[in-house]
Amino acid sequence: MKKNCTFSTLFSTIILASCLLTQTGHAQDKSLTGFVNPYIGSQGHGHVFVGANVPYGAVQLGPSQTMQSWDQFNGWDWCSGYNYISNDILGFTHTHLSGTGIGDLNDLMIVPASGHLELQPAQKLDMSTGYGSNFKRANEVVKPGYYATYLDKYKVRVELTATTRVGFHHYHFDNADSAHLLIDLEFSMCWDSPVETTIKKINDTTFIGYRFSKGWANDQRLFFAIKTSQPITQLNLFNGNDAVPGTTAKGKGVKAAMYFNAASNPDLYLKVGISPVSEENALGNIAAEVPGWNFEQVKTAADLAWNKDLNKIDFVADDATKTTFYTALYHSHFFPAVFNDHNGDYRGTDKKVYTNQKFTNYTVMSLWDTYRGLHPLMSVIDPVLVKDMTHSMLMVYKQQGRLPVWPLEGCETDCMIGNPAIPVIADAYMKGLLDPADVALAYEAVRKTAMRKAGGLQFVQELKYIPADSMTIESVAWGLEYAIADYGVAQMAKKLGKTKDAAYFTSRAALYKQYWDANRSHFVGRLADGSFRKEFDPLEAKHRSNDYCEGNGWQYTWLVPQDAKGLVNLFGEKKFQTSLDSFFNMSSSLGQGSSPDISGMIGQYAQGNEPSHHVAYLYAVIGQPWKTADIVREAMGKYYTNAADGLCGNEDAGQMSAWYVLSAMGFYPMNPMNGTFVFGSPLMDQAVIRLSGNKKFAIVVKNNSKENKYIQKVVLNGMVYNKSFFLYKDVMKGGKMEIYMGNKPSATFGVKQADRPI
Repeated sequence: MKKNCTFSTLFSTIILASCLLTQTGHAQDKSLTGFVNPYIGSQGHGHVFVGANVPYGAVQLGPSQTMQSWDQFNGWDWCSGYNYISNDILGFTHTHLSGTGIGDLNDLMIVPASGHLELQPAQKLDMSTGYGSNFKRANEVVKPGYYATYLDKYKVRVELTATTRVGFHHYHFDNADSAHLLIDLEFSMCWDSPVETTIKKINDTTFIGYRFSKGWANDQRLFFAIKTSQPITQLNLFNGNDAVPGTTAKGKGVKAAMYFNAASNPDLYLKVGISPVSEENALGNIAAEVPGWNFEQVKTAADLAWNKDLNKIDFVADDATKTTFYTALYHSHFFPAVFNDHNGDYRGTDKKVYTNQKFTNYTVMSLWDTYRGLHPLMSVIDPVLVKDMTHSMLMVYKQQGRLPVWPLEGCETDCMIGNPAIPVIADAYMKGLLDPADVALAYEAVRKTAMRKAGGLQFVQELKYIPADSMTIESVAWGLEYAIADYGVAQMAKKLGKTKDAAYFTSRAALYKQYWDANRSHFVGRLADGSFRKEFDPLEAKHRSNDYCEGNGWQYTWLVPQDAKGLVNLFGEKKFQTSLDSFFNMSSSLGQGSSPDISGMIGQYAQGNEPSHHVAYLYAVIGQPWKTADIVREAMGKYYTNAADGLCGNEDAGQMSAWYVLSAMGFYPMNPMNGTFVFGSPLMDQAVIRLSGNKKFAIVVKNNSKENKYIQKVVLNGMVYNKSFFLYKDVMKGGKMEIYMGNKPSATFGVKQADRPI
C-alpha cells in the first residue's frame, strides 16, 4: 500500500511542535529507548505488559496469549496477558495491566486471520482448536511504543504502535485466502465477563461499538471506534456462535468478521480509538491523535514520547546497568493510566459523565504498592502528573464518598488494605504539589476516609487496636497500614493549623504499638480480651489467611516507616540491631507457605513484595548505613537483571521498578511522607535529574565499583554533608551532590545521632 503522506494541519502541528521541542527545550536529549528491554519481567512472577504504548497511555496494545498454567496459581503469571515462556498469540487487545496480582482488561480483541473463520479462542498449547497462532521469538520485536511479530498459522506480519488513546495496527497478509479481521468482544482472560457488547457499521471503513464487562473492575464501560485503511467488502456479525443479520449486532458476546481484498492490497491498517464515555468520543480521539495513515510517523512519535520521559534522568553507568535502570524507569511510566478523552470528558466512579474537564483524569492506581516509592519518585521527576493524579483521586472521593483504594477503569476494586491513597495525597500536600484550590478538599477527603466505620476503623477511631477476633484475617496488617496513613493525616493537620485533629491523628499513628508483643518482639494479633494470640509463628506465611497480608510476622515487624525511631525504642537499639541482622541472615526457605508474593528473598526480607521495600534503609536509623549498602547492592544485583525473568516479584503497576530507579541512584524514601531520602549505595557514575523550571540536580559518584559500595563522604553544593539522609526540598532547588565511595564502611558517615534520619 502506498502510505498517505498528507496530514491534517492538526497532525502536522503536533509533529512540528514535537520536533521543535526536541530541538530547543530538549536539545540535549539522548536516544535512550535502545537501553530498554521490554521483556524484563515478562517471565515468572513479573507480570509486566509487553506491547505498544506511550507513557501513561489509556491504550496498552499488545498480544494476549493462552494461559499455560504450570503452577498451583492457575495462570497467575499471565495476569498481563503475556508470558515469555509462551509461543502462542490469540490476538491483540487494547487494554492490559502490568505487574498486578489480579488479572482483568485485555479488552477489544482483534485477530488478523486468513482461511477458515474461527469464532472461539484456541485452547492452550493447541492452536488448531480455535483462533490464534504460534509465533517464533526470532520474528518478535518489542521496543517502547512498538510491537511486531509474525503469525505463522495465518502468515500475517503484525506491527503495532499507539498514541495515548489510539491503537494503530499494520497487518501484511502473505496469505490472501479469505483474509479477514475477527473482532471478538466476548474474549476475556478468564478474570472478567462481558455483560453487554455491540458493533455497528457506519460505512465500509468505519465501525463503532462498546464492551461492558464485570470482573475485577465491576462495571467497566469501554467504547471504541475502528477505522480501516481499505474497504471492508464483507461483514459477518455474530453473538457468541450465532449469526446476526444486518450491520448492527448487540448481545453478550458480539463478534464481527471483516473481510477485505488482500489479493489486490495485502496491507491493512487499523486505527482503533477507545473512550470511557462514548463511540463519538472514540472517533474524536482518532481524529485528534491519528488523523492520517502514516504508521511510521506515529511509531516515531511514540519513540519520541518515551525518549522525552526517559531523559528525565541522565544515568551514566555501564551498558548492562543502564539497560536495567532505563527499563525500570520505562516500567514506572505505564501507570497511572489516562482515563479521559481528548476533549476532557471522562466517566466517574459514579458512572456519570463529566464533560470538558480541565485536568487529566487518571485510573489504574495500585496504591497499596505504589505509595511507598513510585509516587515519591514522581514527585521529583513528574510533579505535573502528581497534581493531576491527586486531583483525580479527589474527584473519586467526591463521587464515591471516600478516597480510592485500587481504582481501575472507573471502578473501585477495594483490593488490598488500609487507606493507601492518604500517604500519596499527604506527601503531595507536604511537598507543595497539590493545586491550591484542592487543599481544603484534600484534607476533607483524607479525614473523612480515615473516619469511616469500616474495616476495623471503628476501633481505631477509639484509639484502640483492631481485635483479631473481630476480623477474619489480617488484623495486624490493617492496623499497621492505618497507622501509616494516620501519620499523613496528622502531618496535614499540623501544617493546616488544625491542632486538635493533629493531636488526635498523631495518637492514631502511634497505635501500631498496641500490637507489639514485647515478649516475642513482633507485632502479633491481639484478641478482644487484651491477650495476644497464644499460637504464633513469625515465619508462617499462609496466603492472606493469617494476621498479615502477603507476608509473615517477621516481614511485618518492620512496617512502621512513619516512626522508625519509635520502632527502635520498642526493641531497644541493641536488640533492634540484632533482630534486623537476623531478619536478613536467617534461612530464606522457612515459612514461605503458599504465598507467591513472598519472593526475592534475602533471609526473610522479600524484595519481591512491597512491605519489605523500606526495610534495608532502617539501618540508617541506628547509625549503620553500610549495612543498608550491603543489602541494597545484593538486592539490585540478584533480583533486577537484563533477562525475561529479571524481576523477582510482580511489578505492581510500577513500584517494583521504582524501588530500583531510586535505589540505583543511591537513595530511597524510607518514610514516604516526610520529604526525606535515605542514602543506600548508588550504582552509577553520575545521574542528572531534570527538574521543573529548567533546573537540574546532579549526583556525581566518585570511585564507584562493585567493591566500593560504601559511602565515605558526601559533598552537597560544595559543603561536606555527613547525614545519612537528605531532603526533597534540597533536590528540587537544583544543585550538585558528590558521593565518595570506598571498599570499607566509613567510621563517621551517618553514624552520629544527629546524622541519622528523623
